[in-house]
Amino acid sequence: MPSPSSLQWLSLVAIIWLQSINGTNSDFPAYSSEIKRLLSISQVQLNNLAFASDAGKLLGWVSGIAAAHLPLWLVLLIGAVLGLIGYGVQYLFLVKTITSLPYWQTFLLCVLAGNSICWINTVSYVATIQNFPSDSQIAVGLSTSYFGLSAKIYTSMVDLIFHGPSIKKAEGYLLLNAVVPVAASVVTAPLVREIKNEKGTKLRGGFVAMFFITIATGVYALISTVGPLSRRLSSVAHAVGLGVLLVVPVVIPAMAMIRDGFEARWASKRERRVYSFSMDEISGDVLEIDVKGGDGVGEDGVMGVGEEIGVKKMVRRVEFWLYFFVYMFGATLGLVFLNNLGQIAESRGLSKTSSLVSLSSSFGFFGRLIPSLLDYLVSKNRYMVSRTASIATYMAPMAGAFFLLLSTTNLSLYISTAIIGVCTGAITSVAVSTTSELFGAKNFSINHNIIVANIPIGSLLFGYSAALLYQKEGNAGNGKCMGFECYKTTFLVWGFISSLGTLLSFILYIRTRKFYLQRS
Repeated sequence: MPSPSSLQWLSLVAIIWLQSINGTNSDFPAYSSEIKRLLSISQVQLNNLAFASDAGKLLGWVSGIAAAHLPLWLVLLIGAVLGLIGYGVQYLFLVKTITSLPYWQTFLLCVLAGNSICWINTVSYVATIQNFPSDSQIAVGLSTSYFGLSAKIYTSMVDLIFHGPSIKKAEGYLLLNAVVPVAASVVTAPLVREIKNEKGTKLRGGFVAMFFITIATGVYALISTVGPLSRRLSSVAHAVGLGVLLVVPVVIPAMAMIRDGFEARWASKRERRVYSFSMDEISGDVLEIDVKGGDGVGEDGVMGVGEEIGVKKMVRRVEFWLYFFVYMFGATLGLVFLNNLGQIAESRGLSKTSSLVSLSSSFGFFGRLIPSLLDYLVSKNRYMVSRTASIATYMAPMAGAFFLLLSTTNLSLYISTAIIGVCTGAITSVAVSTTSELFGAKNFSINHNIIVANIPIGSLLFGYSAALLYQKEGNAGNGKCMGFECYKTTFLVWGFISSLGTLLSFILYIRTRKFYLQRS
């Protein structure tokens, strides 16, 4: 029978798998041009579909309430079924099983598909925080880094399974977006639950191993996307290599189970040898083990959380609105850029949009991993990282990347995409801990879904304005815009918005600095 320690690590592996396949909206740029052609819609209407996927997050708070009252496995399956309907019906339209799909129905299906992501994310966050209370920031950051790898994973599967014209690949993306999360949810549902481990575990060694595996996965994803290796590897080798690296984390719970088995046998032998010791001596031994072996709580380098407050009190605070707009002008703006990668690449004459999507996915993966890795390194020295200062640090390079896009070279597009991918991923990862620290952990599942409601709002504002400028510059009868001018003004506006977000992030840090100094 698996030990509590091995089950604890196995739950994290299950969450990693869920996060790996949950970013179904991140591969939208890879098939958005085909959707635009099939539905005979304008760039503004296409942008509305991207917004619809983000608009599902407006109802993300429902998943937070559900997680507080329903078993996590049920919340997980509800989210998977919502995605199955949202993407599945669109797939049936593409393969002509459904002969007609009005635009407004497509819009609602995108909303449903986007909302499904919230349900799976909520389950992942809640289960991780429950199972790793003393290292929740590290565990959450590590697991959510795999969310940034979703586009790469789906692109590898599409390249492996679906061949032929672009319409076939578009069908492939929608089919996989529908069925893969359902399959993963069914497999992981028994593992996504609270694991009670009263004895505590030696987590440091496990986290070191997990970081090595995670970094190796990210490096492989990156070098198989760009560089000489990407041209030498076949689609089969791409998919197999990535699949193996996603399975490797299972080694950690397996080793934990073996270690616990040896410790149990040793403890049994030791108990027989010392049966003549007095109760006082035994109690002293146990106390010493508890002090030395524990991972630490409270004073032992573990960050406390802020005041426990609900939604009504939260939205009346200045810090909430600063945080809300910093997120909107940072991570949300980055997501809007990534959603428009398909049209940006097309306007510059790049034929392989999927490679650009894979590049953003790979760097987004590292961006999400960086905060967790820093948490681990500084926690060993009993220091703490200021979340708001971290967000300000990631905001600044993003603003520079948008201005770099004003260069007409393709190299600047690739460099900017990498920078925006890293910064967007990092801010998204840090935000999970920031919400908990500023507003408490008790109402986290609802509070954080209120925070990320900025995503659909920002997606509508930033994406709609970009689409209008795109159509204004359009120079082809089919609604396409070709040339550098298509997004020149958009990149300039986005650069100034991101700069404003950087300024607000420093103001947020100054207002919350006292909080962090008190905690340290």
